Amino acid sequence: MVATLGLTACGSDDDGDSAAPQPAVSFAPGTTMSRLQDAGKITVGTKFDQNLFGLKNLSGKPEGFDVEIAEIITDALGIPRDKVNFVETVSANREPFIQQGRVDMVVATYTINDKRKKVVDFAGPYYVAGQSIMVAKNNTDITGKDSLAGKKVCSVSGSTPAENIRKVAPAAQLVLFDGYSKCADALKNGQVDAVTTDNVILLGLIDKDPDAFKVVGGTFTKEPYGIGIKKGDTAFRTFINNTLEAAYSDGRWEKAFSSTVGKVEPNTPTPPAVDRYTP
Repeated sequence: MVATLGLTACGSDDDGDSAAPQPAVSFAPGTTMSRLQDAGKITVGTKFDQNLFGLKNLSGKPEGFDVEIAEIITDALGIPRDKVNFVETVSANREPFIQQGRVDMVVATYTINDKRKKVVDFAGPYYVAGQSIMVAKNNTDITGKDSLAGKKVCSVSGSTPAENIRKVAPAAQLVLFDGYSKCADALKNGQVDAVTTDNVILLGLIDKDPDAFKVVGGTFTKEPYGIGIKKGDTAFRTFINNTLEAAYSDGRWEKAFSSTVGKVEPNTPTPPAVDRYTP
């Protein structure tokens, strides 16, 4: 259903809003790729408050690894960078935004799991994180998930880490906000004792305030990040997976990682194999 030529097409080397080269492909009529290419624009859901992945900068535009991954895909569709509309998606509204058609895809530290695959489809994964614990820099009481009993632990509503911590630390007092930056603020002012989410998200929070926080206890889960799209859109999922694999091979994925997460994580991982599952 998808032409196979030209999936390695990429954008210009500058970081502005210059037009991406048109890919040397034509898409089958009626596919999401054809519709988006004909429209010349796309709406992408991402986080606006997660340093290194999706953080709105001073000019009002989001930047980070998720944004870079999204632009690799939109470049392959031939959509100019200034026609990519990023809208904020928090953990709790990612599925509704996809189902309601408010976004064409979601790239937002979005863990692939079986519960979510019942209502949306995923391309990828394009990264595998692991859940961990962040505490105040001077905290000596909490050393990992096994020392959270009776402690106030902050996470985000609708997130996988919130579900995980209920299972691995059932005696913890879970406090929920709609964004991890709010959890970091609550930790800093003493409202909570710890914050839990994926290790790279915590590294991003620490990068913004290195004297305030630290990560303890290592990781205790595997969180494969995927790109959420409408349920049943197999052609679009195949196209995105093909585009990701091309980016793995030609160095664009590594470049995106190095310029974002790589600022605090010097060891560039091997890109994960995409999951070509049958829904």
